Amino acid sequence: MAQSRRRAPLAPRGPWAGGGARRCPGSRCLAARKCRRAMAAAGRWLGLRAAAAAAAAAGRVSGAGASGGLGASVPAWGAQPVSRSPQGPPRAVRRSVLAVPLRPGLAWRPSRCGSSAAEAPATEAQEDSFLQWFLLLIPVTAFGLGTWQVQRRKWKLQLIAELESRVMAEPIPLPADPMELKNLEYRPVKVRGHFDHSKELYMMPRTMVDPAREAREAGRLSSSPESGAYVITPFHCTDLGVTILVNRGFVPRKKVNPDTRQRGQVEGEVDVVGMVRLTETRKPFVPENNPERNHWHYRDLEAMARLTGADPIFIDADFQSTVPGGPIGGQTRVTLRNEHMQYILTWYGLCAATSYLWFKKFLRRTPGV
Repeated sequence: MAQSRRRAPLAPRGPWAGGGARRCPGSRCLAARKCRRAMAAAGRWLGLRAAAAAAAAAGRVSGAGASGGLGASVPAWGAQPVSRSPQGPPRAVRRSVLAVPLRPGLAWRPSRCGSSAAEAPATEAQEDSFLQWFLLLIPVTAFGLGTWQVQRRKWKLQLIAELESRVMAEPIPLPADPMELKNLEYRPVKVRGHFDHSKELYMMPRTMVDPAREAREAGRLSSSPESGAYVITPFHCTDLGVTILVNRGFVPRKKVNPDTRQRGQVEGEVDVVGMVRLTETRKPFVPENNPERNHWHYRDLEAMARLTGADPIFIDADFQSTVPGGPIGGQTRVTLRNEHMQYILTWYGLCAATSYLWFKKFLRRTPGV
């Protein structure tokens, strides 16, 4: 009987043959090192499986050949002695290759390279969702601020109308109760009495309020009005028995000294009409008052009253109270800023622009929108 040829064992093929492993680009990262270990384990697993298949093939050939032949005496590489039984296939083939240990203390783990790639779209979707709702706060906040400015404009217009009606009202007698004056600012009142020119106070530096000049120079980039002071004189009210402070008006700096304007120093009882003014608080960058030098930068009624012995009641004399050679009255500047319409247009414009950009970026990408 011719000696049967022995088949050569099937050599594993592919990039993992022989237990080798390709180097993953970016081997410095942890994921690449884990990927290389997984590929090396897979290569060893394929090598063991190929060896088991070769052992099974060698057993079949030796069983079919002559007894005592070369095929029966020389086992294949890596093959175990095969015992055949009539009940089933050889034990070497029946043995699961998954039970073959790869290395003592080393368990086979799947590569995480694919799982990281699968988790990336989910992470990007979560980030886009957070960014979408976070950027939505910009148009919502701008809309809320615009609506708030609408309410502020209504309040300011009502305040301006109330102030105009108060300024144009007929003068009333000065109330005897000083507490009533808190609700009468800019309200014209009339008093009768005489001035005490020996205790004049000076609010400086000031410029003269001239409505005609201000209207004439409204379009100019700059103007150079003359600097001076307001003359504050104690006034004793004969009908009420109290002494108040009256802003007689503006004088140039060269006329601050009362000796240079003796003609304007009114003597005897006179009637004065003026607007009630309340005390002021010092604004930022405004210097402190200097009572020692008689320089006052803002209305501090309590300090002025202590220095002159008057009550903390203050009125601005109107222009009709002006006398030749004396201070120029009517130095009450009644202005209220009303720029809320600009703020309304700004906030609503920002809301419209950001809403369009948000819709274009997020909602147009949503299917069915």
